[in-house]
Amino acid sequence: MLIRIHPETPARRQIFQIVDILREGGVIIYPTDTVYGIGCDIFNQKAVERVARIKGIKPENANFSFICYDLSHISDFTRHFDNHIFKMMKKYLPGPFTFILPANNNIPKLFKNKKKTVGIRIPKHNIPLEIVKELGNPLLTTSLHDSDTLLDYTTDPELIQENLGYLVDAVIDGGYGHNTPSTILDCTGNEITILRQGLGIFEE
Repeated sequence: MLIRIHPETPARRQIFQIVDILREGGVIIYPTDTVYGIGCDIFNQKAVERVARIKGIKPENANFSFICYDLSHISDFTRHFDNHIFKMMKKYLPGPFTFILPANNNIPKLFKNKKKTVGIRIPKHNIPLEIVKELGNPLLTTSLHDSDTLLDYTTDPELIQENLGYLVDAVIDGGYGHNTPSTILDCTGNEITILRQGLGIFEE
């Protein structure tokens, strides 16, 4: 099912339609400020496992991230981090960055890994932000982008629907996406480390 939503002024009716799908355990493909992503409600274990199958990985080995609505939302799922990190996140978010932060016990069991970290995103894109706001909790996000074989259809929602629509419950058409993913910053050590250089330009 292809659902067209205006990227700047998403219609409430369409956001409600997507949230209903998520609350029923559905999986969606949706736009962000970088590449299109695959996602579900982070608290629906079956949906998370389904996303992992789509990606061809085991849930316990997955490095999925969350999309949060704002910085206060982030504190619900992370342990304390220093003020320098908070100021940096305030500077760069919303934006094309994924911040790896120390996780607290509120994250679902499937997301807990040996490092006890979690990836956090606040994209500069109204569609996923409005979905998260209405859903009331973060949205799982994992990139549709394949770094080994860059596929043209990953930027075109109609081609995404044609090629991958059978795997998910809804594909959101929010216009053409980028083919460059977010920049990943590891903030769990003594120094901030760039794990992946993506669309975001980081200057500490």
